[in-house]
Amino acid sequence: MNTRRSTKAARSRPKMERTELLDFLWKAQNAHGYIRMADIEEAAEALGVSTIEIEGVISFYHFFHRAPSGAFTVYLNRSPIAETKGFERVRDAFERYTGGRFGGVDPSGRWGLFETACIGLSDMEPAALINFHPFTNLNSLKVRDIVARLRKGEPPAKLCDPVPDHIRRTPGGDAAILLRDYQPGSAVRRLAGMSPEAVLDTIRKSGLRGMGGAFFPVGIKWAACRKDPESPKYIFCNADEGEPGTFKDRVLMNSMPGLMVEGMVIAGYAVGSQTGTIYLRGEYTWLKDKLQRTIDHFRKMHLLGRDVGGIAGFDFDIRVQLGAGAYVCGEETAMLNSLEGKRGEPRNKRFFPTERGFQQKPTVINNVETFCAAARVIQLGAEAYLATGTATSPGTKLLSVSGDCRLPGIYEIEWGTTVREVLDWCEADRPWFIQVSGPSGECISMDEADRAISLDDLKCGGSFTIFNRQRDLLDALRNYNRFFKDESCGLCTPCRAGNFILEKKLALFAAKLAHESDVEAVRSWGEIMRLTCRCGLGKTAPNALLGALDKFPDYFDTIVDRNPERLSKGFDLNEAVRDYERFSS
Repeated sequence: MNTRRSTKAARSRPKMERTELLDFLWKAQNAHGYIRMADIEEAAEALGVSTIEIEGVISFYHFFHRAPSGAFTVYLNRSPIAETKGFERVRDAFERYTGGRFGGVDPSGRWGLFETACIGLSDMEPAALINFHPFTNLNSLKVRDIVARLRKGEPPAKLCDPVPDHIRRTPGGDAAILLRDYQPGSAVRRLAGMSPEAVLDTIRKSGLRGMGGAFFPVGIKWAACRKDPESPKYIFCNADEGEPGTFKDRVLMNSMPGLMVEGMVIAGYAVGSQTGTIYLRGEYTWLKDKLQRTIDHFRKMHLLGRDVGGIAGFDFDIRVQLGAGAYVCGEETAMLNSLEGKRGEPRNKRFFPTERGFQQKPTVINNVETFCAAARVIQLGAEAYLATGTATSPGTKLLSVSGDCRLPGIYEIEWGTTVREVLDWCEADRPWFIQVSGPSGECISMDEADRAISLDDLKCGGSFTIFNRQRDLLDALRNYNRFFKDESCGLCTPCRAGNFILEKKLALFAAKLAHESDVEAVRSWGEIMRLTCRCGLGKTAPNALLGALDKFPDYFDTIVDRNPERLSKGFDLNEAVRDYERFSS
């Protein structure tokens, strides 16, 4: 009887850790082209959960498919920059030459055509991923050639384009922090002469802040994790760089992935962790092998594994976890849920991750640029870092510059650099409005060109998108709104309903059917979202629209009816919206 009980218990015990679910789903999809019901049942049995729960996880991610997605799966980027560079012509070319239609798979099952949000290639638009390999600077003729060669049996891996880093400018002399010469191990080897407390003191002294947009002091975060009595502790690198127009982390991982690894090792040493994970966005699948080779090389150099850097008892290793296409997973608690094999929905922030993060244990989460900067601080010293930038904003920042300019790419600037200087360096083409820090950031006009990019004035998480007067401001705003509506996890009502309502108001603006009351409704809903949304996605979703209303009143005067008597003359605004939507469809 005891034997039967133990056998039954063994059968009911999960055969797979929940944290392995993403990898299992990727393996199933890569093997069959989609995730079959048999795969779901296998995962459910292995985890001891319902198939509905597994379905819920799958449905959360853009890149997981429950039906065949084509032998060649095309994800064509539809960012605002892509739309200004010929997106529609490229889209039409894919449909013409494959015989398929966007939004599904052609009858032959060979071509799956899907639109997607920014894929981190804004300096080379229009761009697409084919079986997750990058194809850049697309036009109709190039699409025709790609399709013809794929039909002949050439694999996407052989046809795809090399992805240059486009590093355009760095500060002169010793002011460059991140994009200077790099020798693998130059930072980690300094740990042998430092205690964990000395590392924390150096990071604190440098004034280094997180580079993902929140700019929280890194030294304070790491110290909080170290002081927490719970263990084990975890280090996570947030490489889910999904903000439209941002590609700086892509360049760092492509040009010097070892610097990121060293920053993670340093964090592990400082806080007392043995485990590091890189959460890599699905759009950067093509970088995964390079990261793995870098990790393997560091192990061979004894800079990962046991007794790292010759420090007895300091064991630390890193793995790569591939995401599956969900912008909200860039939010740290949503990323933690994703890593735990759950839907990537943000948590209620009762606790910071440094208190209860991965598996409810103390966790440090920083992005790629932050870990790279931390490695440089240890390599060069806090004084070198403090010698750049300004007194209140020390150090440098990477900008991902794209849009209407001759030299899109990466610019390492010292904090305190003005917008005008950046526009001059990239040879901007008659700039009219600039979206700083992506759609969740700040929309500025040329009246603000002398503002300083700094923590005291114009904060910038990394994206710097330029639009000239040939571009319609409303087109960009509608693109951003569509992005947030599609990427919302839907968990909280202000975000779910707010983005939908803003979409309808923007449709009124586009049809020139908007009234002053619609402008006020937009402002009201924007403030509700800022105050009440569950996470940063919803709170920042209206930023670009609200900023544009303030910065470009003359533009909106041309598309908004300011006549207060209009609605009293029998005009049915709702019916006008319905007529416009019928016409648009």
